[in-house]
Amino acid sequence: MRATTRLLSEVSATYTVDQLDLTAFAGSEGMLFVRNGFGFATRGIAARVTSREAKTFLANIQVDDTVNAPGSGPVLIGAIPFDSSQNHDFILPKLLIFKSEDGRCWVTSIDDSDLDFNPSLAPNATSSSYEVSPGVEVEVYLNAVTSARDAVRSGAIKKAVIARDVFVTSSQPIDIHSVLLRLRNSFGSSYQFSVDGFIGASPELLVSILDGEVSSHPLAGTAPRTGDPATDAQLAISLLSSTKNQIEHRIVIDAVHDTLLPWCSYLDWEPEASIVAVANVQHLGTHMSGRLSQPFLHVLDAVYALSPTPALGGFPRDKALNLISDVEGMSRGRYGGAVGWFDSRGNGVFAVSIRCAEFSNNNKTARLFAGGGIVADSEPLSELAETQAKLQAMLAAIIRP
Repeated sequence: MRATTRLLSEVSATYTVDQLDLTAFAGSEGMLFVRNGFGFATRGIAARVTSREAKTFLANIQVDDTVNAPGSGPVLIGAIPFDSSQNHDFILPKLLIFKSEDGRCWVTSIDDSDLDFNPSLAPNATSSSYEVSPGVEVEVYLNAVTSARDAVRSGAIKKAVIARDVFVTSSQPIDIHSVLLRLRNSFGSSYQFSVDGFIGASPELLVSILDGEVSSHPLAGTAPRTGDPATDAQLAISLLSSTKNQIEHRIVIDAVHDTLLPWCSYLDWEPEASIVAVANVQHLGTHMSGRLSQPFLHVLDAVYALSPTPALGGFPRDKALNLISDVEGMSRGRYGGAVGWFDSRGNGVFAVSIRCAEFSNNNKTARLFAGGGIVADSEPLSELAETQAKLQAMLAAIIRP
């Protein structure tokens, strides 16, 4: 198997970087991972490889790469489940277009795949009716929140994240391209992704490793946004001053920092949490960045070490995960894990798999997820309201005309 990478200008006289729309290129059938217009879109599948074989598989591909940048050459893409011990695989696309933040755009093809740059057809206009139904019953969710809160109050754990799911059933197949366009319009600063029927817009960077530079942006602590600037500003102030949310956030950033630090020559982080606002909610966030020590940590190893973070699991990890398994009443699948890409040099970017939906094979059903961190001051009905606010991101993208 051979991977060939060239700058877009070398392989296409028709399309420039500015003219190429990655969301349109991916359409409903390809894969997508973009933020603020940068990232990649793909078409076709050259191979699927198990997680155990992924690194070796990439190393054995013949490479003709004149770009030599993070994300050039062969790239594997995938979503790692919340329980990473579950079987999962990664996908090598036949054709990948990568837009870099440095202004370059390149194309990687496998075994000289046909370089068709035409965007996909326009999104399909459908007239559908929708039914929204709970997966986990609300009463089960509220009891699970109470159990987690009581475990924190007893000192058994410091935090656990309790989630729930809902199902959207459509009378017609849901057009993935349309969903991606709505996510881009509302959540352009989030990581929009479409990977093997797993669609979403995550505001949270789990880890990025690019030529030895490592970054992470943990989020924990949430307040709604109303659309009124004055009200939202007051909600942000309340979020920053909330002891409950600050405790929840501190647990997450300490865990991420302590996990990454042994591989770093230095690792800096913001001294105070800041507000990260997306269309419908706002979070406490802390950006971390540093330099890896030699030899560089592979991004995939970093992902498995970090995921699930306390922002999606809890702390201490094993005790929190056991509690979640006992009380939550569902299997999370890919929700709460990580979604992203990595190359043969160990570079890559993975977002936390939140604000997402898993689609059925016929695209008539979507399973949506939302959760929140439970600490000693958590109130079940307030946590339910937080999940309702978080679910609006994917609900609106699916059912909005």
